Amino acid sequence: MKLSAKEIASYIDHTLLKADASTEAILKLCAEAAEHQFFSVCVNSQFVETAAKALEGTGVKVAAVVGFPLGASLSEVKAFEAAEAVESGASEIDTVLPIGLLMEGNYDAVRSDIQQVVEAVKDQAIVKVIMETGFLTEEQKVKACRLSEEAGAHFVKTSTGFGPGGATVEDVRLMRQNVSSHIGVKASGGVRDLQTAIAMIEAGATRLGTSSGVAIVNGTQGASTY
Repeated sequence: MKLSAKEIASYIDHTLLKADASTEAILKLCAEAAEHQFFSVCVNSQFVETAAKALEGTGVKVAAVVGFPLGASLSEVKAFEAAEAVESGASEIDTVLPIGLLMEGNYDAVRSDIQQVVEAVKDQAIVKVIMETGFLTEEQKVKACRLSEEAGAHFVKTSTGFGPGGATVEDVRLMRQNVSSHIGVKASGGVRDLQTAIAMIEAGATRLGTSSGVAIVNGTQGASTY
C-alpha cells in the first residue's frame, strides 16, 4: 500500500499517556500534531483543556482516555470522566472496558459499562472501546467487538499500551471482521514505524494510536512505544 505522509497522518492519534507527562510535554505533543496534521492527540483527561486550547483552530481533535489503563473503575465514574472530558474540549473518548468482567463472562455488565459512557457523551463525542487484546482469547476478542457495537460504541481498539502485548495484524483483522463496516478499528500499542503502520491499515485499521507519529510520517523508526 502506497500512502503519502499526509494520508498516514490522517490515521494517527498522536498519544502521550505516561504518568509523568508534563504540561510542557503535552504542549509539544500538540505542536507536533498541528504541524503534521495528525487526526488527534490522545491524552489523559486532566490535560484535555490544555490540549484543546493549544489546538484551537488547527483542525486537530482531542481524544481523552477514561477508566485508563485498567478498565476497573466504576461505570458511573467512567461516564462522569467522559462527560467532563467533553466539557473540557474532547471530541473523542477512549474507554477501557472492564477486562476482568469480560474474561469471566459477565457480558451484561460489560455491555452496560460501555453503554453508560456512550450515553454520557451522546451526540457530543465518539467512543472507542479499548479491549486490551493481550489478555483475551480469540473468542473473547470477538465477544468484546460485538458487545461494543451493541452498546453503541463507534470504534473498537486493541490495547492501552500498558497491558501485555500490543496491536497485531491478526487482531486488527479479527476485529475488522467482527464489527459492522461503519465501526472503526484502532490499532494501538507497538505501532512505531511506517511499515507497521501500513500493515495495520492494510489489515483494516482506520485509526492508529502511537507516540511515534512524527517518526512514522518521516518514515523512520520511533524510539518510544505508547
